[in-house]
Formats: sequence, C-alpha cells, structure tokens
Amino acid sequence: MREKILNLIEKNSRIDIKDVAIMLGKTEIEVANEIAAMEKERIICGYHTLINWDNTKDEKVTALIEVKVTPQRGLGFDKIAERIYNYEEVSAVYLMSGAFDFTVLIEGKTMKEVSKFVFDKLATLESVLSTSTHFVLKKYKDHGTILDHPKKDERIMVTL
Repeated sequence: MREKILNLIEKNSRIDIKDVAIMLGKTEIEVANEIAAMEKERIICGYHTLINWDNTKDEKVTALIEVKVTPQRGLGFDKIAERIYNYEEVSAVYLMSGAFDFTVLIEGKTMKEVSKFVFDKLATLESVLSTSTHFVLKKYKDHGTILDHPKKDERIMVTL
C-alpha cells in the first residue's frame, strides 16, 4: 500500500485522501495513518508546488553547479554536503558519481547573484577544489511535469 500511496501523491500532492482510499480500496483512516507514519519516518519529507516561473513577472535564474571536493577524514562527504545545503540559496545537493562530487542546485534573481554566491560562499569552502556553473536557459519538463507545451501550428496549409 505504501508504494501505491507514494506514487499517487508524488504525481499530485493535493490529491484528496478520500480519492486515494477509493483508488486503493482502503479506508480514509488507513490511508491517513499510513501517510502520517511515512511522514514520521521521513519517507515523505515535504509537499511542494511546482511553479513555472517563466509564466510570471518574477525573474528567477536556476543554476546547476558541479563541485569537486576533498572528503574529510572520518566524515566523508556528509559534513561538506551539510555545510553546502545549509546556505539559504541552495535548493538541492546531490552526491554524484563521475568527474565531480556534488551537484548543487541554486536559484537567484540574476546570474550575477548566482555568480556571487559561487564566488563568495561556495568556492571559498576549504574542502572545495573546483566548481563549474551551468545556468538553466529554459525548463521543458520538471519533476515529471511538462512546463512548455509545444505551440500548435495554426498556419494554413497551402498546396500548389
């Protein structure tokens, strides 16, 4: 039942418990108790709204920053990750395989603001060896949701 609940609420966190219960053939109380238990166990860590900021008047810049670090003896990557994710600007931190160690996702109002964060805060951490910043130019799909539907071609077909 847990996996089915998780799949349903991952796609739509606003789905009504009553609807989940009907879909799973369970009572609302059973579903509510299971969700509460998963929240307590930190399986469910939060509920978020996906916003297409390109359709608002607010300017937002998203950047993915590749970070190469020297792990700390006895602590590995965890302590460095904690220092990074505690910055207010940071949306996500992922430990990666490959040529770099972390991917850090941040949002700012301007490219300059993002660059200042990297220059002043991230790159100056003693364990950080190098960074590489990639700015997101356009989001087409995020968290499984298509943000930019293709425009319908409304031109009239002309044949000769």
